[in-house]
Amino acid sequence: MYPTQALCRPLTSRVMARRCARLPRQLQQKRSMIAIKDHLYFAKATAEGPGRSGTVKSNGDHPLQFTMSLPRAAGGKGDGPNPEQLFAMGYSSCFLGAIQLAAARANKMEIGDMAKVHTNVFLGHPEDPNIDGFGLRVELLVEGCDDDSIISAANDFCPYSRAFQHGIEVQVKKA
Repeated sequence: MYPTQALCRPLTSRVMARRCARLPRQLQQKRSMIAIKDHLYFAKATAEGPGRSGTVKSNGDHPLQFTMSLPRAAGGKGDGPNPEQLFAMGYSSCFLGAIQLAAARANKMEIGDMAKVHTNVFLGHPEDPNIDGFGLRVELLVEGCDDDSIISAANDFCPYSRAFQHGIEVQVKKA
């Protein structure tokens, strides 16, 4: 599977309008979105070079730099990290922190100490043939915590989970 022109073509508002028009009226409602009133932390990353095989840099307390690579399964060399791996790492770390917070609030800190979060991120083609490019599916596997209320509370608290459930504000601007 190699990237195609369709992968690079942005979805237009006309395409989205056609898609929404086909939905039943009750599903055409706007999804809620969590907006932030301030920020506690700010991260910045810059990607350059040949797309998914270029370099990505991030500033912050511990600057990072990677030469990215398209996975072998997607037709690449697979000799470096890819965005899905980095996303899986961030989500699992954040969800583990949310489990530990939920466990502490429930006075069950030992559950949080024993927990591990495994995140699987799947990159694939959308089922809807009218959507170009790729989509993601995420599975979170929680190990060492059998308490459903703590897992549910963590899912409600974790910013990554909230982004998928409620949506996030995304602004695309020219530099």
